[in-house]
Amino acid sequence: MRFWDSSAVVPLCVTEPRSGGARDLLKGDPALAVWWATRTECLSALTRRVREGEVTPTGYRSARRVLTALSEAWVELQPSEVIRAMAERLLAVHPLRAADAFQLAAALAWCGGRPAAHNVVTLDTRLRDAARREGFETLPVGE
Repeated sequence: MRFWDSSAVVPLCVTEPRSGGARDLLKGDPALAVWWATRTECLSALTRRVREGEVTPTGYRSARRVLTALSEAWVELQPSEVIRAMAERLLAVHPLRAADAFQLAAALAWCGGRPAAHNVVTLDTRLRDAARREGFETLPVGE
């Protein structure tokens, strides 16, 4: 099982340059752990793409179906005081936005605070760098 950030889930739902790599990672390990707000963050990204003309309404409906199927199978980390406290600590030591701090805090909660040998899948540069500094292995490799 790997922890997936929203930035890596969206390419599973719509076709974009990084979709092939994301789908390959999913095939290699189809169990996803995600933060509680991931579905909402993905919907935000998808609706923005529709507004900007990058995704058609038909493409959006298809992407929603994929997102629904993923969300019915993934493990979702729920909000808690522990995750909030971790996110606040992460904001103090990494150049993260609040949403990314919650993502990384959820990943830390998921692995029991022992990130060595655990993977975070993200396409977000800041989150990837912070996850590495916290001790996670990040995917995709080469990012």
